[in-house]
Order: sequence, then C-alpha cells, then structure tokens
Amino acid sequence: MIGYQLSFFTNQDHRHHGKPVSEWLIEEARKLGIRGATLLNASEGYGQHRRIHSTHFFDLSDQPQEVVLAVTAEEADKLFEKINAEEIRVFYTKTKIEFGMLGNGV
Repeated sequence: MIGYQLSFFTNQDHRHHGKPVSEWLIEEARKLGIRGATLLNASEGYGQHRRIHSTHFFDLSDQPQEVVLAVTAEEADKLFEKINAEEIRVFYTKTKIEFGMLGNGV
C-alpha cells in the first residue's frame, strides 16, 4: 500500500481532557480503525522554544514522546480532522511511504 508515516511529537505533561496527548492520539487512531500505532519515549529533546525536555528518575512529566503510525491518505485525513476538531496543538511530520505485511506467519 502507498500511504504516509505520521509522527507526532509531544511531552508526557502535554494533556488533552486530562490524559497525555500521546495516549489520546493512540486511542483516537484505534477508534478510527487505524491498524497500529507505536509510542516511543525519548530521554531528551527540545522544541520550538529551544527549552530542553528530559526524563528524570523520579519525574517523567517532561519526557519527550513520539507517536508513529503508518496510514492511508484517507486515514491521515480523518485523524487530522479529529485533531483539528479537538483543537489540539501538536507538532507532526508526514512522510510518503510504502507499507504492508510480509511472510505467512501469525
């Protein structure tokens, strides 16, 4: 299939309706029927304001996170519509990709 890799970049403490934006993104992707999503936790990073965000042993609230999805053009449009309707501010990248499954296994 031809589609897109969507990557959303946020922090653990960035919340929407009381839950982390990363968790909200994964739940909404699942509700929309998107086949899968991956949450990656980073140890350090910085954003547009050049402030360093990092993971601390006792406090993970400032931990950088990335949510990655492989989607069709239609799925990307639906997810972007939902994010815009909810007025969530989140940085993303959208890269054209080919994706699919290989092998006969489970």
